[in-house]
Amino acid sequence: MKHITIIEDDIGLNNGIVLALKHADYSFKQLHTLGEFRISEPTDLIILDINLPDGNGFDLLRKLRQTSDVPVIILTANDLETDEVTGLELGADDYITKPFSLMVLRARIDKVLRKSERPKSGVYSDSCYMFDFEKMEFNVNGTSAKLSKTEQKLLRLLTQNPEQTLTREQLVDRIWTDGAEYVDENALSVTVGRLRKKLNASERIQTVYGIGYVWRAE
Repeated sequence: MKHITIIEDDIGLNNGIVLALKHADYSFKQLHTLGEFRISEPTDLIILDINLPDGNGFDLLRKLRQTSDVPVIILTANDLETDEVTGLELGADDYITKPFSLMVLRARIDKVLRKSERPKSGVYSDSCYMFDFEKMEFNVNGTSAKLSKTEQKLLRLLTQNPEQTLTREQLVDRIWTDGAEYVDENALSVTVGRLRKKLNASERIQTVYGIGYVWRAE
């Protein structure tokens, strides 16, 4: 059974979410303020409002991501593009604006939980590509491609998170982990361009303007 923590001050909506998911294999903890939440308490998914009586959900998400990668779905009336970008950059797995369909919410929750359960394999393959990150072997339609260590890191992050937009900040933080204090803002764009060219993957590695990049599955 998966445990879901709901942090939503609208009591009717909070209860409605539980009712909509009551037939699924989930248990719930219903909270209405940030102060009720304890980071140390185990949970499989957090549904988080932004505007809460005692603070901003973004602040909690920022603090949470310092120690945890538990999936988070932001549920909010804030429909500005800048708010959505902020949420994704801080590490939210999804961003849903009110009003919304409870059926859609259920589908999004199922998707995020399935994704969190997927093992992080060292091999990716489809009809065009075969990437073995442990052996450092990369093939495009049967032809070997040579990738730099930086390109390998980028490719692994993208292929292990298919159909998920990874922000530029997330990618930079995870790729350049050698302690460098400064990374040129064009370094990621250059690496993406080279990887697309080497793999003939312009349609697979897509730019999400203003946010980051996504690997499109077949």
